[in-house]
Amino acid sequence: MDWEVKTVKPLENHILLLTFKNDEQKYYDVKPLLETGVFKTLKDNEMFKTVRVCFDSIAWDNNVDIAPETLYYEGISVNDSMKKSYGNK
Repeated sequence: MDWEVKTVKPLENHILLLTFKNDEQKYYDVKPLLETGVFKTLKDNEMFKTVRVCFDSIAWDNNVDIAPETLYYEGISVNDSMKKSYGNK
């Protein structure tokens, strides 16, 4: 499946940079989850930085994870983000 995660990099402001099996890169904003359940623990920046690829998705050292299809379909394409940053459509 295209949504299998190959790499993950934690960025500032609780954003993840993900590379998927199809080499597509997307940003995923974790902030909306930080007020719910187990995700509250990811408010701690040191814990947030422990993110890693786990099987076909991602997980943190506290065993919190997010489904790969959620990351893929709710993520924002790096190219689209760059276009918006430069005011292009």
